[in-house]
Amino acid sequence: MGGVSQETHSNTLAGWREWVQLPEIDVPWIKAKLDTGARTSSLHAYAITRFEKDGAPWVRFRVRPWQDSTDDETSVELPVHDIRSVRSSTGHVQERLVVRMKVVLMGRTITTDVTLSNRDAMGFRMLIGRRALRRGFDVSSRDSFLGGRAPKHVRRRNRGRAES
Repeated sequence: MGGVSQETHSNTLAGWREWVQLPEIDVPWIKAKLDTGARTSSLHAYAITRFEKDGAPWVRFRVRPWQDSTDDETSVELPVHDIRSVRSSTGHVQERLVVRMKVVLMGRTITTDVTLSNRDAMGFRMLIGRRALRRGFDVSSRDSFLGGRAPKHVRRRNRGRAES
């Protein structure tokens, strides 16, 4: 083909919901919705405070990885990568801080932009958006947890139940 090389690659098939890890912020498991309708990924965060560190903008926030529990809550400090206007699922436009972080999805580590938002009323603590999914993932709208389920004791914590 006259000087043009065709690269072949395969995408990883993922379910519409998957367990992911956020190693840089010490979150070993969090259930995420893979949302092809969302441009940017989003993480449930609260107590969001902006500050400066060495003259650069940073953000301090707290993360609760479990839906119905305060167990394993963690404090995080990261550089602010951007501030973006985001239209929520209810149609409201909000200014959101954006951080860059590593996400482990289906055993693959990607670095992606993540907006910080209070997702307490939402069903998932994290959304993985199109920009992250374009890094080699196809999403099956009828399948869940193709990357495997978190261990049973982790799933119980997510439902607010301690291991018996």
